Amino acid sequence: MKDRLAQLIHDALHPEHLEVFDESHMHNVPKGAQSHFKVVVVSEAFNDMPLVARHRKINALAKPLFDASLHALALHTMTPEEWKQRAGSFPKSPQCMGGSK
Repeated sequence: MKDRLAQLIHDALHPEHLEVFDESHMHNVPKGAQSHFKVVVVSEAFNDMPLVARHRKINALAKPLFDASLHALALHTMTPEEWKQRAGSFPKSPQCMGGSK
């Protein structure tokens, strides 16, 4: 799932930087589930694109995976200039508030 998600994003956006983290272990899911991911993507394709449009683009790319077993994406979408301004950093994920975790 992780590799497929990364490939879908890479093929469509040709990112300057892409990281996909499987955060399923942080949630109340069966052991070995691949259902929750954090995605950090830096692409010139996001230039002049509002944040909500960036997220919609990633969610549309991931639709086949949502139709399978993907449940949630935490998205950090940046232009190269925004990435540079952030010094290549992105927020740490909070602990899951649901289920028994």
